[in-house]
Amino acid sequence: MKCKKILFTSGFRSKKHSVEKRKAEPGTHAQGIAADVAVQGGAQRRAIVAHALAMGMSVGVAKGFVHVDIRKTTPVLWCY
Repeated sequence: MKCKKILFTSGFRSKKHSVEKRKAEPGTHAQGIAADVAVQGGAQRRAIVAHALAMGMSVGVAKGFVHVDIRKTTPVLWCY
């Protein structure tokens, strides 16, 4: 198996972060259980999504990144 670099573009966010301040409840980033992974193209995006789902993570799919988190509720999948 060939290893590849993974670029995390967002991890933990303070509750004072501009994105988190707009939320009524702290999001998964503010809870310290989420990360956003940069992607370059559909093949890389698909691989990250497949691995995250296989590990039971929740996944949000965007053009330039994939959000992954380990929320305690039933895992969910969504698109931005």
